[in-house]
Amino acid sequence: MRNALVLLFSISLGLTGLAQKEQRVKIATDSGDITLKLYGETPLHQQNFVKLVGAGFYDGTAFHRVIENFMIQGGDPNSKEGGAGVPGQGGPGYKVPAEIRREFIHVKGALSAARQGDNTNPRRESSGSQFYLVQGRVFDDEALDQFESRINQDIRNQMMRAFFSADENEEYRSRLQICQMEKDQEAIKVLLDEVNPILDAKMGDKKFEYTEEERTLYKTIGGTPHLDMQYTVYGQVEVGIDVIDKLASIPKQGESPITPSRMTMTLVE
Repeated sequence: MRNALVLLFSISLGLTGLAQKEQRVKIATDSGDITLKLYGETPLHQQNFVKLVGAGFYDGTAFHRVIENFMIQGGDPNSKEGGAGVPGQGGPGYKVPAEIRREFIHVKGALSAARQGDNTNPRRESSGSQFYLVQGRVFDDEALDQFESRINQDIRNQMMRAFFSADENEEYRSRLQICQMEKDQEAIKVLLDEVNPILDAKMGDKKFEYTEEERTLYKTIGGTPHLDMQYTVYGQVEVGIDVIDKLASIPKQGESPITPSRMTMTLVE
């Protein structure tokens, strides 16, 4: 089903959905310029971003949500001068299918797609235009161990949902539904005692662990590891990472800059 949705999305926007070569985009702001490298391994996000940049979609938009030591978020057409809606709630009218890849993490300078929460967006589809650049902070090994545990629990929860949703597991699903209707906690425990060994066997090759290199990055330049495997990372700042620090420190009221920093984007040949 997911592959079919990706194909329909690609066709509707004229995208290929196939791995591409890296591309680069320059963001000009009043605090300096940023050059982004867009990953070819996340083709839907890369091609969508390039398409919007080429159409001038981002020109005049602002970094409308800024949280120091976390991230700066932009890309909403509502953030333009005279924008019709509330910044943070706008976009091009579509979402981009998730392309969450293990090799791309939220180190400082990561380009990631904003999205709605899991409750209303269980497939973790990305906003059609809103993005954020990671500033973050440094973390120690103990904290990274905790994030690993959270990620693995999330992976386990997703596997559990997929297991009970699968057609071949209808018997298990029916038993669970009956237990839930009858509020029979003991029967649910018995059922999970049967299911957990099946999931344990599947979990082996899916277990998440930070590499030593990734740990070093988080312990030195920093980032936002609690977002890993939750949001699509589809690029990285190559030039101008200091501009993120400047933009993150501008005066603001709550998370909203008092004087929004507007941007212009161009494709880099």
